[in-house]
Amino acid sequence: MSNGGWQINFFKNGDKSPIEDWLNDLPIGAMSKILRHIELLKDNGPFLKEPFVKHIKNKIYELRTKDKDGIYRILYFLYKEKTFILLHGFVKKTDKTPGDAINIAEKRMKEIISKA
Repeated sequence: MSNGGWQINFFKNGDKSPIEDWLNDLPIGAMSKILRHIELLKDNGPFLKEPFVKHIKNKIYELRTKDKDGIYRILYFLYKEKTFILLHGFVKKTDKTPGDAINIAEKRMKEIISKA
């Protein structure tokens, strides 16, 4: 996906993308709202702020979406130049971002950086 000067890439494990698989399993209304928020990130880059984006830890941020079916988060980071990589998506069920979700995102980020 590219547009607005910023590029959005999905983390891939081989030729599979856990983010795309997660998105495809969501209710259609939630998926379309999340895709609109991804477009906002693409159009605004790091200038997109709360309530859409929140810093989580180190280089990791979360893209925040809420609709009638639930609260959704995608953890991502600014990879290089004008490219964001979406690392992990989940349905938020507690007030705090779950540690295991952050750990998955950090592991995937390290994997991407080590291949560069």
